[in-house]
Amino acid sequence: MPRQPKPKPVGRPKLAEGEAKGRIVPVRFRAEDVKRMEAAAKAGKMSVSEWVRTTLLAAVTE
Repeated sequence: MPRQPKPKPVGRPKLAEGEAKGRIVPVRFRAEDVKRMEAAAKAGKMSVSEWVRTTLLAAVTE
């Protein structure tokens, strides 16, 4: 009986060195705060993650 070839791995290929984001930092927000962040992100045409990331980075680099 001939050997079956190995199946291709599932999922996207790994990102190149330095392209992957760092680590995930779990944070909890109140429901009303999330609604405000969603509105601000939408106004800036960003995802909530992008908005949170850019807002926090701007605060720590001032």
